[in-house]
Amino acid sequence: MTEKTTSPSFEETLAELDSIVNEMENGDLPLHQALEKFERGVTLSRLGQKTLEEAEQKVKILLADKGELTDFDDSDTV
Repeated sequence: MTEKTTSPSFEETLAELDSIVNEMENGDLPLHQALEKFERGVTLSRLGQKTLEEAEQKVKILLADKGELTDFDDSDTV
């Protein structure tokens, strides 16, 4: 019997990451738990970044199909 695993949604990833940050900011975790939380936070951060990059790529493709290619370079923002 195979078990299908699904990735959490972007919103779930962000909520868990926020929860981890709040726990770590509290400062009451033993070192080993803090390290585990940090490791999970890094994993979630990378997953969220990947999700955002995939969404950006989809938007670029959709806009390119309509001839409205927009550069998402954020260097112009403050």
